[in-house]
Amino acid sequence: DMVPNIQPVKDSMLKAAKQGFSTATDLADYLVGKGIPFRDAHEIVGLAVRLGTETNRDLSDLSLEELQGFSQDITDDVFTVLTLEGSVAARDHIGGTAPNQVRQAVADAKTYLKTLR
Repeated sequence: DMVPNIQPVKDSMLKAAKQGFSTATDLADYLVGKGIPFRDAHEIVGLAVRLGTETNRDLSDLSLEELQGFSQDITDDVFTVLTLEGSVAARDHIGGTAPNQVRQAVADAKTYLKTLR
């Protein structure tokens, strides 16, 4: 009875999605892509998350200078991966969250459902 009456509030959903350092893995992937070993990238991200926690800011709210304090390999292109949109788009593989992957999964599911009729 409850589900049909649910009304999503997009602003609240977006605000909630931005909380909790949801792009921390993206920052680690970014650093690994720059040639930093994963173990070191994990440590760098941990330090950045700690700063964000201590100052009540998300990773995307930290300045380039603050991020570079953890690694000089971080450049201004980091902010493209520290957005929810960038995070979603980065998962461009089967089962991933990139828009084209979601569209394909929906199309595959519709095709499968037709076989059940």
